[in-house]
Amino acid sequence: AGLILSRLSFGSSTETMLTVLVLASIVLLGIAPERSQAITIYTGWERHALVGSDVRLSCSFFSWRWISDDVTFSWTYRPDGSRDSISIFHYTGGEAYVDNKGPFRDRLEFVGNPGRRDGSILIKNLDFSDNGTFTCDAKNPPDIVGRPSSVRLLVFEKLPIQAGVITGAIIGVVLGLLVLIVVIYYLMRFLVARRVFSLNVSKHGKKKKEGSQQRQIKQTPPLPPTIVASDGQMPSYLPFKHPRGTSRCRPTSLLWTSWFLL
Repeated sequence: AGLILSRLSFGSSTETMLTVLVLASIVLLGIAPERSQAITIYTGWERHALVGSDVRLSCSFFSWRWISDDVTFSWTYRPDGSRDSISIFHYTGGEAYVDNKGPFRDRLEFVGNPGRRDGSILIKNLDFSDNGTFTCDAKNPPDIVGRPSSVRLLVFEKLPIQAGVITGAIIGVVLGLLVLIVVIYYLMRFLVARRVFSLNVSKHGKKKKEGSQQRQIKQTPPLPPTIVASDGQMPSYLPFKHPRGTSRCRPTSLLWTSWFLL
């Protein structure tokens, strides 16, 4: 009896332990944090602007997750010739915070749209001292692992002509010349073909006219010679009867001879 009781107690304890383990695993799986994935951040490479103007520095990101309510954007600034960066802007919890002691405290404005993964800022009234590198960092929990992206700002008194503009202008001129050459080529071909067609038509019409004239000459019977009598009067022609079913025949040589003798 004691052996049976001990087995029953062992079995019940084993079932209890299994139940506890199952419940613990369910709880752990339910509260375990979702695995984060990499986030990719994009900014421009370089921006040029004039002194006293405004410039927009764009920042966006790509994430496999939906936009989180805890999405954040952070901007830092490193002046040219300096190794240290300072924080100038931070967005979190639906609120934008601008550093109230930095060089952009009164000239920086948040113009992005976090719902569209946009964390752009606008810097107003630029000065030469604003030249430097601006770095954007974004988080979209649970995607928080990503490399910040940087854009360099260059402020000029007069914007220089960029190499890309010159290259584009050269390519445009070359393409325009090629198109013009092609148009001229096909126009010349059209004019030559039209001229050849006109000459062929004129030549064919001339030949056709000459042929019709020659046929008229062949088909027209020669007029009889005018015979003048000795007294100066025109001779009277003898009537000439044609056989039935035949066309009118020309006078015979004998008749012509008689007219001549008269």
